[in-house]
Amino acid sequence: MSVLSKLKEAVICLKAGRVTLPYPSESRPVPARFRGRPLFDPAKCIGCAGCANNCPAREILVEDLCQEIRIIRYLGRRCTYCGRCADVCPEKAITMSPEFENATNHIGDIQQRIELFMSTCQRCGRCFKEPGFLDQLKAKGYRFDDVQHERWILRSQAYLATEPTVDDIKIDLD
Repeated sequence: MSVLSKLKEAVICLKAGRVTLPYPSESRPVPARFRGRPLFDPAKCIGCAGCANNCPAREILVEDLCQEIRIIRYLGRRCTYCGRCADVCPEKAITMSPEFENATNHIGDIQQRIELFMSTCQRCGRCFKEPGFLDQLKAKGYRFDDVQHERWILRSQAYLATEPTVDDIKIDLD
């Protein structure tokens, strides 16, 4: 390699100018469709638990203390800020914040807890109307997440009109 080629490369690099950003001293505005951590609005939330059912990281837990009180907890430990919870919320009670600096020493700074009082229908006893026919095919009953150990537990119950409820299928191995 010649000295001339090194000089050409140096001139090209000098023409580019400064390419690093002065981030800590000067912050730039975030892009328009940036997704930060989810923020829950308890005034708009109806407690449908659609956010918890669609969270791929399982960071939203739902606990029913009784038929009228539902607690929704956002843990925020493994959240990838995908925005599915905000997309499926029918009341737009979840918005994605424009914050990108979420580092903290205490995980409780990120966590959110919403306690909802869900008034029930006097006729049918349900807390909210099911949106469609496909939701009637899903298992009904109280939702149970292990809130003390911060785990998501999938419990389903089968409701068959003609046969008794089946807990599990036993397979005989030869």
